[in-house]
Amino acid sequence: MIRLNHIKVFQVFLVLASLLFALLASSYAEDMKEVKAVRHWSSNDTVRIVVDLSGPVEFTKGRLSNPERLFFDLKNCKLPKNIPSNYNINLNIIKMVRLGQFNANTVRIVFDIEKPDYDFKVFSLEDPVRLVVDFTPKTSGEQPKDKTTPEPIQKEVIPDTKTEAKSPPIQKKIVVLDPGHGGHDPGAVGPSGLYEKDIVLDVALKAAQYITNSYPHIEVHLTRNKDVFIPLEQRAQIANRLNADLFVSIHTNAAPNRLARGIETFLLNWTDDEEAMRVAARENAITMKQMKELKNEVSIILTSLERETKRDESVKAAGYVQNALIQNITSEYPKVSNLGVKQALFYVLVGAKMPSVLTEISFISNKEEEYLLSTEDYRIKIAQSIGDGINSYFLNLPADKISKYGKIQRNDIKSVEPVKIKTTKNGGYSSSDIKSKTKNKEKKTNPKKYIKKPSKKAPVRSV
Repeated sequence: MIRLNHIKVFQVFLVLASLLFALLASSYAEDMKEVKAVRHWSSNDTVRIVVDLSGPVEFTKGRLSNPERLFFDLKNCKLPKNIPSNYNINLNIIKMVRLGQFNANTVRIVFDIEKPDYDFKVFSLEDPVRLVVDFTPKTSGEQPKDKTTPEPIQKEVIPDTKTEAKSPPIQKKIVVLDPGHGGHDPGAVGPSGLYEKDIVLDVALKAAQYITNSYPHIEVHLTRNKDVFIPLEQRAQIANRLNADLFVSIHTNAAPNRLARGIETFLLNWTDDEEAMRVAARENAITMKQMKELKNEVSIILTSLERETKRDESVKAAGYVQNALIQNITSEYPKVSNLGVKQALFYVLVGAKMPSVLTEISFISNKEEEYLLSTEDYRIKIAQSIGDGINSYFLNLPADKISKYGKIQRNDIKSVEPVKIKTTKNGGYSSSDIKSKTKNKEKKTNPKKYIKKPSKKAPVRSV
């Protein structure tokens, strides 16, 4: 009798163990991420590889020689049967990308490298999830850079945009304006339903018009001229293809504290400042925890800043843009605070080969500033200020970068009709396609025109 009871208990134990194993296996299988696609493109001497994923994964990386290879092991990941195992790249540095199921829960991605003298930087993006790897040739005589710790940026006095330039007008320069978000991504949404994507697009179009009319030595391009979504990693690439001299990304700010207000301008660099990290995390569409975890990889992203003057020039450009905004805006809107020039890790600035800045033109989460952003006058003033700051930066470049161009005629605008900008061969939008239509009388715009209620197709990002 006792023996039979023991047998029954053992049988029950086996059944329960089998059920538990099946549940764990099912849960594990559901949690496995998949490689969805591999995409690539090149710009000048940079090759960018993007690996689309079904969800966030952890990864390790390593180098192999004879022949030269770089590999990434994606943990808790599987390779679907419909994904090709080989991608012929044959662009500058990369010959081929190969994918394989290294073991039951690891996908290995191998990059076959043409020559060993290369640098790379890697970072992850979300919404949708993807792994981005940029390859560039190593400058002659440089040692490979991977995990160098960037030096902190020294504080610099913000120049006064009202001072006369010491040098004559500059040679033709190219600036790319980048209105943030767009399409299915509304950006931050104000208390009354104002969308960030609509405000920054209107400001960018007005700024392009103003710069074209006022500063003929500056050629303007936009990353988008309508309500479309462009992935973060492609925006700087547009500027790279155009060989731009400056990249300016335009956004509105947002914070859980609805009383937060003001204007601030950022450049790319790591920071431990919680508020700056919060702003960058929101624009990058990641959590604060993920933002802090990036610190281990950030030096890889910033290695190019160490060997170029791009960082120092970005500090200057941010100073001129911020100072122009504050001087022009606070004279009429004294409640708008000057939050200064800051640094943070913004994905949209990563990969830009020229000086690049990101300006947060007001807090859309603040009810008063949301109303200001909804008015035509305020957006015109913001657009003119961005244009003035960009011009001041170019006028104050080192003497060897300046040459006589011609007399600048400033044309203040009171109202600008919507402009259509054609797509250029390089993938951006050019000011040469803008047809100027200014009016003598100020055209008042109903703020409600810019207020939209969030739809199911355009999820509202938490602010």
